[in-house]
Amino acid sequence: MEEGRSQTQLTAVDGPDEAATDDGDRPAWDSKIQYVLAQVGFSVGLGNVWRFPYLCHQNGGGAFMLLYVFLLVVVGVPLFFMELAAGQSIRQGSIGVWKHISPKLGGIGYSSCMVCFYVALYYNVIIAWSLFYMGNSFQYPLPWEKCPTNVTSNDTVKECAGSSPTSYFWFRKALNITNSIEESGEFNPIMTGCLLAAWAIVALAMIKGIKSSAKVMYFSSIFPYVVLFIFLIRGLLLDGALEGITYMFYPKLEIWGNVQVWRQAATQVFFALGLGYGSVIAYSSYNPVHNNCHRDALMVSCINFMTSVLASLVVFIVLGFRAKNIALRCVAENLSVLNLLASSGSNQHWWPWFNMTDVSTVTLAEYREWYHLYSSMVGPKITDCSLEQEMNKGVEGTGLAFIAFTEVMAFFPASPFWSALFFLMLLNLGLSTMFGTMQGILTPLMDNFSLLGHHRTLLTVSSCALGFIIGLLFTQRSGNYFVTMFDDYSATLPLVIVVIFETISVAWVYGTDRFLDDIEIMLKWRPPVVYKYLWKYVCLLAMVSLLAASLLRMVFKGPTYTAWNQSTASEMTLEYPGWALAMIIMLIVFASLPVPVSYIYSLVKNRWVRSTPSQVEVGQEMRRELYTKCSSTEQPDSHFQPVHFREDEVHPRPAFLSVGNEHYRLLSQEEDEEEEEEEQDTGV
Repeated sequence: MEEGRSQTQLTAVDGPDEAATDDGDRPAWDSKIQYVLAQVGFSVGLGNVWRFPYLCHQNGGGAFMLLYVFLLVVVGVPLFFMELAAGQSIRQGSIGVWKHISPKLGGIGYSSCMVCFYVALYYNVIIAWSLFYMGNSFQYPLPWEKCPTNVTSNDTVKECAGSSPTSYFWFRKALNITNSIEESGEFNPIMTGCLLAAWAIVALAMIKGIKSSAKVMYFSSIFPYVVLFIFLIRGLLLDGALEGITYMFYPKLEIWGNVQVWRQAATQVFFALGLGYGSVIAYSSYNPVHNNCHRDALMVSCINFMTSVLASLVVFIVLGFRAKNIALRCVAENLSVLNLLASSGSNQHWWPWFNMTDVSTVTLAEYREWYHLYSSMVGPKITDCSLEQEMNKGVEGTGLAFIAFTEVMAFFPASPFWSALFFLMLLNLGLSTMFGTMQGILTPLMDNFSLLGHHRTLLTVSSCALGFIIGLLFTQRSGNYFVTMFDDYSATLPLVIVVIFETISVAWVYGTDRFLDDIEIMLKWRPPVVYKYLWKYVCLLAMVSLLAASLLRMVFKGPTYTAWNQSTASEMTLEYPGWALAMIIMLIVFASLPVPVSYIYSLVKNRWVRSTPSQVEVGQEMRRELYTKCSSTEQPDSHFQPVHFREDEVHPRPAFLSVGNEHYRLLSQEEDEEEEEEEQDTGV
């Protein structure tokens, strides 16, 4: 009997306002490899290339990796498995899945859609930046290799001379950025065109649903790995590669006592797997019911982690090469100063013992040994040249891709080739994640609203057009500051809230035992009982702790952003103005609001229905009107299916039993609509 009850729960429910998406009509993946590539492409994104390496760089290298693996096993994989199983069993998008468990929880799916839309807005801007840089890579020399000269004075542009050619190209040529978020400036026409192209690519790739986007996935998911391995092989031949790898894996276990490091590791696990977006649920809903989603969860999580390690290897090799070049350049500049002192006849006892006639033969270790012995005696013009100090200068996010990497590639032979290859990789990483993000918006809407489900192409094109129009906010000269705002605040807190409610829904509302029963029927074997305790206690406690830590940090530290000052040619940390803080709060509230609103609405509606008998009678009469009485000689339709009522009713799945010798048949959709019109005309 328990098995029969669980089997019933596996059937998706389509209410009157939902698309009738039975298994025969619902799209499906052409092959298992197509589905795996889609899940990997969504979870493996730009964060694996610049966020994970930065966190390793800042938080103890190998020690952070061990902490990340621990949280991935006890929190990430169980929650990822939970979303895969829920989507595959119920075969609906995020809205339908949580409505299926309880009508009061439908707001979880709407919150997921809101957050997906936020992320899609600014994520496509990063794709537009990649398009801009890829287009500029087909030049020799690369436009960011040298500082431009002022045509009037014939001198190097002051802003570039005070920073670096790559920083100048990024902040002035690409973004033409203002000095703060309060200076909006006009639109950047080139970036506006690139954003339009990015949204056009997304629309064309998704216009036919998973049938078209999955074909693009074959290239967009595999190509980044090819490029990463090419860069790894090329990077291992660079001077400084060994120093970079050593810095990456050297464990600093003392960081485990820092609460903020735990918060950052948990957040990275959270975003790396794409939890809470609804995209994981959407993709798994197109799977066969008996697909082994447990194996998929383990496989995708392992691939995601190994991709992060591979990307970190490439990044640290590049940073090691860059740091060593900067340190050697520092040595050369100091030795040239010492040569000037020597030519002036200075004869100090701290004079270098190495060969001053050929500075190219002086190693970094020799110079540093001499400097540490006599640093207290030399003048202020002679400085230390530390490779470790250069490695400690963290480069986060867009700065890593559009400043640090571009600087290194300028040193490569055939630099335009390597630059075009790198930004083509970023473009594909961004697009594969973008497809999953959009699927997290479109699939729930099409599953939940029949009208939208019947106009898939129009919905896709309209969503992309709306995304481009709102995305014009990011193509202003101050647009980069809004990208930072959305990235830091619009997704983090709402997504954590969504996952907390998802876990409560499965573990405490539906019940972990019933959920494991359903999975056992799906997989033909029962998952380990440890998942029960992980879902009920460990994952829930971890998510609540992450939410509390994020809120406390936001309150006590205060939201800040990094701005580029044109006059000083340097970055500075600024506080958000009042209107920007209000915007941050509104973004968080709007994304989180559907959860309590849906719950309260469902409670109020159910109370009102129960307290109004006349309305109940009318509802029962309307149910009876859905059926027409047949003669006793007419046999019931062999294809009879029970009608599904709205989810907010007390008994969403009533058993339909015959009464005496009378049989009833389900009206067709056209007849149903005619009956409803007649009822409205008669005032029933």
